[in-house]
Amino acid sequence: MQAVGPQEQSNSQAAAVERNPMKVRASLRSLKNQPGAQVVKREGKIYVINKQNPRMKGRQK
Repeated sequence: MQAVGPQEQSNSQAAAVERNPMKVRASLRSLKNQPGAQVVKREGKIYVINKQNPRMKGRQK
């Protein structure tokens, strides 16, 4: 087993974060593409809010 240096470890962690973004359901994905939409994480839940069109909102557990 080969020891991993601190620089190599941080690079692999950064790559893992880029490959595994936050899981967003397909229903929220369409909402987040609307103009003015923002994806927000509050209290462990993912919300899509839209101040331009308040009807376009959603929540994921």
